[in-house]
Amino acid sequence: MADRTDSPTAPPADAAPGEGTADYLEKRTLRRGSAGPLLLTGLGVAYVVSGDYSGWNFGLAHGGFGGLAVAAVLMGLMYTCMVFALAEMAAILPTAGGGYGFARRALGPWGGFLTGTAILIEYVLAPAAIAIFIGDYVQSLHLFGLTSGWPVYLACFVLFIGIHLWGVGEALRFSFVVTGIAVAALLVFAAGAFGHFDAGRLNDIPVDAGAFGSSSWLPFGLLGIWAAFPFGMWFFLGVEGVPLAAEETRDPARTLPKAMATSMGILLLLALLTFLAATGAGGADAMKDAGNPLVAALETDGHGTALGRIVNYAGLAGLVASFFSLIYAGSRQLFALSRAGYLPRFLSLTSRRKAPYLGLLVPGALGFGLAAATGDGARMLNVAVFGATISYALMSLSHIVLRRREPHLARPYRTPGGVLTSTTAFVLACAALVATFVVDVAAALIALGVYAVAAAYFALYSRHRLVASAPEEEFAALARAEAELARE
Repeated sequence: MADRTDSPTAPPADAAPGEGTADYLEKRTLRRGSAGPLLLTGLGVAYVVSGDYSGWNFGLAHGGFGGLAVAAVLMGLMYTCMVFALAEMAAILPTAGGGYGFARRALGPWGGFLTGTAILIEYVLAPAAIAIFIGDYVQSLHLFGLTSGWPVYLACFVLFIGIHLWGVGEALRFSFVVTGIAVAALLVFAAGAFGHFDAGRLNDIPVDAGAFGSSSWLPFGLLGIWAAFPFGMWFFLGVEGVPLAAEETRDPARTLPKAMATSMGILLLLALLTFLAATGAGGADAMKDAGNPLVAALETDGHGTALGRIVNYAGLAGLVASFFSLIYAGSRQLFALSRAGYLPRFLSLTSRRKAPYLGLLVPGALGFGLAAATGDGARMLNVAVFGATISYALMSLSHIVLRRREPHLARPYRTPGGVLTSTTAFVLACAALVATFVVDVAAALIALGVYAVAAAYFALYSRHRLVASAPEEEFAALARAEAELARE
């Protein structure tokens, strides 16, 4: 390997005098065994649940009911295939690096860095966007007499980062409770909305006669299906973050695949119920630009209902659950990249309670600054989606490469369908990546700009200073050693 890395027995290049590898890693340790299958399943649902309350419905303006329905099915297939592929790799390499670690072994240092950076873009931008949505909810509910959003953004980051600093066990239990409230409210909403369901409302958007393949079900034509891809993702965006909890999981090789599959099953069911109930009760045309679609679907002649008010408050709980869990995911990805030297190493230091405090505080400060300065949650979420689709393609490709290159690698869990499953995820992820340009060119260009700056930092500086004793780097080094032995 041309790049210089710190040897497993030598101190890191920036270590203090007398500080060796053991001491370096001791200062960068997470709390083991804090999460079991139930908390991890809750974490997987928490990442996503806010997307059921709002955001997905804007896809109706691009594809109509039929277009968004097909897009949601295809994106559900992509996430399901990807989750199965990630479950196999997480069982092989259960570390906090998640997707970065998988791509590092399969695609080399550049592949690992590009994957990890894409994941960071998603998990730093998405909480900032959701903080803005929380502020909008608080103002619409007339809570605390607030007329400006920035105090809510500040309170969210300070309060919820504080809980994460308290400890991972406490954080995951808090997330589980809030997520349970949000999921229960979705089920209650679906039961109430199906009482007003009318199939005729599903296709009430005026047809664009000039669009190729347009009909009442596809009012914007066949291209509308593709344009609705990013919105179909909102039902599932973030579930891929479960492997980032690997180092804090009990028996991760068994627990992670089970939790990931269970959370994906729950999300598929919630997506189906929410999409059909809201659109059938409120009408596709009314839902396509509603800021709070579930509440709007329950309104009678423009007047709110008691169930609508309950769902409104539960929507706030859903936003909090996703905000809280995405902060967790971003801190663990940043922790792993920093521990291995891809990013400044001080960001991976952990507290006495084994929390990566700088990995929480630095992205939190950045997220608050973006939220307060721009107030543009939709644009930031589109940037996050762009980063996510890049990581999906690279992680799916990593599974394909590892299956082809290392067929005899010990796999405690094997992906159903093997390479066919991950290839399906890869193709759909590439299609979703291109679709983001259709929806928001500016967001895609912003993400590419961030990517370019990060790539320059890696090329010019950090790739020459990687820490070989980091778990993900050791895993890749083992692969090289095995390959060399095989050649001999």
